[in-house]
Amino acid sequence: MILHKKAILFIGLLIGFIANAQKQDYTQYVNPFIGTSNFGATNPGAIAPRGMASVSPFNVAGKQNFLEKDSRWLSNPYVSENTFLTGFSHVNMSGVGCPDLGVILSMPTTGELKTDYLDYGTTYTNEVAKPGYYSVELDKYKVKTELTASTRVGVSRYSFPAGKANVLLNLGLGLTNEHGATLKFNSPTEVAGSRMVGSFCYNNAESAYPIYFVARISEAPANYGIWDKPAKYDGVEAQWMGYNGKTRLKEQFAREVVGDSIGAYLNYNFDKPTQVVMKIGVSYVSIDNARENLNKEVGEASFDEVYKQTKQAWNKKLSVVDVEGGSADDKTIFYTGLYHTQIAPSILNDSNGEYPAMKTRAVKHTDGTRYTVFSLWDTYRNYHQLMSLLYPQEQLDMVNSMLDIYDQNAWLPKWELNATETFTMVGDPAAVVLADTYARGITNFDVDKAYEAMLKSADAREGNPLRPGLGEYIDNGYVSVDSHIKGPVSTTQEYNIADYAIAQLAEAMGKKQDAKRFKKRALSYKKMYNKDSRFLQPKMSDGSWYKPFDPLAGANFTENPGFIEGNAWQYLFMQPHDIKGMIELMGGAKKFEEKLDALFAEDQFDMANEPDISYPFLYNYLPGRASKTREKVDELIAQYFTNQPDGLPGNDDTGTMSAWLVYAMMGFYPMTPGEATYTLTEPQFDTVTIYLNADFYSNKTLTIKNESQADGAQIKGFKVGGKLLKGSQVSHKNWVEAGEVIFE
Repeated sequence: MILHKKAILFIGLLIGFIANAQKQDYTQYVNPFIGTSNFGATNPGAIAPRGMASVSPFNVAGKQNFLEKDSRWLSNPYVSENTFLTGFSHVNMSGVGCPDLGVILSMPTTGELKTDYLDYGTTYTNEVAKPGYYSVELDKYKVKTELTASTRVGVSRYSFPAGKANVLLNLGLGLTNEHGATLKFNSPTEVAGSRMVGSFCYNNAESAYPIYFVARISEAPANYGIWDKPAKYDGVEAQWMGYNGKTRLKEQFAREVVGDSIGAYLNYNFDKPTQVVMKIGVSYVSIDNARENLNKEVGEASFDEVYKQTKQAWNKKLSVVDVEGGSADDKTIFYTGLYHTQIAPSILNDSNGEYPAMKTRAVKHTDGTRYTVFSLWDTYRNYHQLMSLLYPQEQLDMVNSMLDIYDQNAWLPKWELNATETFTMVGDPAAVVLADTYARGITNFDVDKAYEAMLKSADAREGNPLRPGLGEYIDNGYVSVDSHIKGPVSTTQEYNIADYAIAQLAEAMGKKQDAKRFKKRALSYKKMYNKDSRFLQPKMSDGSWYKPFDPLAGANFTENPGFIEGNAWQYLFMQPHDIKGMIELMGGAKKFEEKLDALFAEDQFDMANEPDISYPFLYNYLPGRASKTREKVDELIAQYFTNQPDGLPGNDDTGTMSAWLVYAMMGFYPMTPGEATYTLTEPQFDTVTIYLNADFYSNKTLTIKNESQADGAQIKGFKVGGKLLKGSQVSHKNWVEAGEVIFE
């Protein structure tokens, strides 16, 4: 066959294009070690996007470590500074402020069997972490351990030297001290069981629950069994108990074992170096579902095949945004931030659609995705807005998950984790997320049910777990110190923000009276503003100011009668729904600017604190001061977000800090939760291309170009869809339909 020259040229170009597309590996710009120091609470372990299972190195047990899990409120299984590793945990969270999970720990060892993690733990070297992959060399054993994962299965590959070797599965060790586990060998190469977890933030301990697992190993052991370490007694009965507090081995035991400090062991005698692969499927429903997850997702696939699929999944997630320009570090910081936003909320339902119901943990079924880990006090501010833009189907599934929670629990979630309500933090954040999602054009959910749920939390004076002190708030406009509700000023502000969001949805639904009522309620923060001190201050129920008042009290988690996790400075500007009114209340633009300047100059701005994170963008709302937003955002990125383990300003808060970074580097930010608008700043890259989901948005792409660095350039502003924008604010609708945005 003879081909025409033009056809040959076309085929050559097509092959070149395909080859180039295959080379585009966004995972190369992700550094999972970012956030593993400075209490960022991330971990470098292997996880698939939104994974139920994840396999993380566990190095927070043992006094050899810089930070030890039981010596402080440590919420992560891994800390960069630590050096002593005691296994690899298979269910973990990322960027949370309280400990939970960090259980089902595997560990390869060599030599004689040891079952105490302080005895078998080891130092380690040569760590490598990439999306979906982690590897490390264990110094004591000369064993290379590699980890990968599918959505519900963790996979480990151990490269043993010749000689005696062991694989351990420790159910006694975990991030918290929740107890209770079961184990049973179904065959020499399969062990199944469960482990109790729960008590996040040490709240709602009565709702502790099991996670189930099935572990399958590639090599038949020479011997195997279960260890059990009974509690130690000090009374008279201790004299009768020869086994008091002593570990006992149950060799090739064929029945189920129940206990607190139990584990499984497999012994080997390798005559040559050998690789052993362990696959662990997990489920919050049953052992049968854990096995089904293992069979469906991994089955007989090799370690490399599982990693290849997970890497492809990560590339697909990260490819929704393409950036050009900037340094290699800039790209790494950006894509690591995007990576961190795709860890939580995570998937709760099994591969067959089953998941546990709230409260009862009865088995429910979904045809979509039931998400969990809703850290809503953090994420309502920017995270869900980013999901609506970049991953709208995920955001829709999250909204439907919240409505499922309402159906089962009679209330919207506050801080939901694995079908339990942890009652952590203050406010009514789910209402904001629901209203904001609708405002951005994602409306394919039961809006009437959502509105019903929002009204219930906004109006129920008695027995309201979302809004304690609501009666006083409705009657007086604020929650008082007398109420003994934590952080009454902060709580009032949070109720204001939620009420504004409800008003926006009511307006969109044609419910004019409700809209008017909630708009009025949303402005009650003004009753707490003291014009003499120029701060929002706590009040008594009789309307008098609480005394003494110290605007600095409350920072760094110290107690304060008015605020939660912050002080009067850090909450002063948290009225994102009434920026114009706030400026007027504080005496006009000049005085407002002076106070905002003082926040930064007096080191009262806290980049790691959610109420503060929108404050750099407030300069955009002052005439002629947009340049100060650009300068401050640039400064904060350079100071707090780096390609280092301490490269987050603090706790990532399930992706909230990372979402801030992603927005800031793209050059825009969702200033007002519940309202579909953005305020703009300078992009950190020459070009940012966002590939929009065609099922939700009419335009396929949004391209943001930064032309401010051109020779002789003077900052003019933004051209959105070819039209010069007046000011620095734009609606979400105009933004996603613009096609092209140019910062000149």
